[in-house]
Amino acid sequence: MTLKSRLVLLHTGLTAFVVCAVLALLFSISSRQILANVENMLEERVAGTVEDIAYENGRLDFDSDLMTLEHGVYLSVYDKNSFDLLYGRIPYGFAYDLPFSNGNLRKVAAGEKDYYVFDMEQNIEDQCAVLVRGIVSISDAEQDFRYTMYLALILFPLLIFLTAVCGYLLSRRALYPVAKITKTVQDIQQEKDLSKRIHLGDGSDEIYTLAKTFDELLGTIDAGMQREKQFTSDVAHELRTPVSVVLMQCEELLQGGRLEEESRRGVSLIHRKVKGISDMISQLLLLSRADQGRERINLEQVDLSELAEMVAEEFAEIAKEKNIAIQTEIEPNLRMTADQTLMIRLLGNLLENAVNYGNAGGHIWLSARKADGGVQLQVKDDGIGISPQDLPRIWDRFYQADPSRNSESSGLGLSMVKWIAEAHGGQISVSSELGKGAAFLCIFPTQTEAL
Repeated sequence: MTLKSRLVLLHTGLTAFVVCAVLALLFSISSRQILANVENMLEERVAGTVEDIAYENGRLDFDSDLMTLEHGVYLSVYDKNSFDLLYGRIPYGFAYDLPFSNGNLRKVAAGEKDYYVFDMEQNIEDQCAVLVRGIVSISDAEQDFRYTMYLALILFPLLIFLTAVCGYLLSRRALYPVAKITKTVQDIQQEKDLSKRIHLGDGSDEIYTLAKTFDELLGTIDAGMQREKQFTSDVAHELRTPVSVVLMQCEELLQGGRLEEESRRGVSLIHRKVKGISDMISQLLLLSRADQGRERINLEQVDLSELAEMVAEEFAEIAKEKNIAIQTEIEPNLRMTADQTLMIRLLGNLLENAVNYGNAGGHIWLSARKADGGVQLQVKDDGIGISPQDLPRIWDRFYQADPSRNSESSGLGLSMVKWIAEAHGGQISVSSELGKGAAFLCIFPTQTEAL
């Protein structure tokens, strides 16, 4: 679960728990309080009846207020001696012959309802005594309370829903800086652009401090990468001239007939090594310019079929020295917008990689065909393959899965292939199984926008 979801659930759960606890406490207190209020009201009404009864000319005179159901209290007056009803009313279905209990509050069931009954003997103007009974329905009072409780239970889900919505809005607002940090980091990973910054703005809390720290860290890393790129470019430029001179001198010595056979073999070895260094410097310069955005590709309509056949023929002789056969399956007239020089280098690097890591007596398959409105190019071999832990790193510069297999490799070939493919708006992928070979698949659009 996301942090936002956990915060919403936590906030909603805590709110629900607190509301439930408060409601339970309120209902418990309210229930007891309602019953206590009913008791007090009943006793007060019964005690106040003395004001509604008068004794005149040897007879009792009753005020009509005794017949009024004030607060739901039934009042009735009985003769003390005969216990006959003199005045008042009682609830329907209530027993007339309930024994009298002076000053005692009782709970009596009648039918489907429960009642409080309170009896009191009243002296009327010190002339005579009567029995006054007050009756009030507990069930009616509790029914009102239950209505309130039902309403609270009905509104409870709505309250929880509103709490969840508010919690979501609050958590989204609170975690917005985190989402922005995450989005910036993801953009940097996808676009490989270390110049991006979070720029969260002014703030003093922990998240704003974290964002500022990230920006400072990105600035430091970006500056370091720029220095590294500049250093690589400067070194490559500085080495280019002396390496070229050494290469030219070796070629001049090899063209002349003044060298003995042993010296010629030594110079040939130097020439081969220096030629490898020169190729590596050339690739470094190209990648360095690409990193700095200074490398431009010259787009034109090229015949990929013709280029693929040409590069396959060139590497057929090299592969033959290792007893490796190159087989082609190339559709004719595959045309696309591309930089011809770079496409030749891409094909050459893939075939060179397949030859270097192929097995004697093995095969290399080069195919090119139309696919999904574009062009699909694949180089497949049955060589030593690539281990799963090495697969993610083969595109890194100077990385070699098995340096002992090809000590003359610079480790820049696949980095160059990846850049060329992406520069043409294409995609490159690899599938491999250790000991069973590897397959590199490039997919290009037929039209490429100029960089």
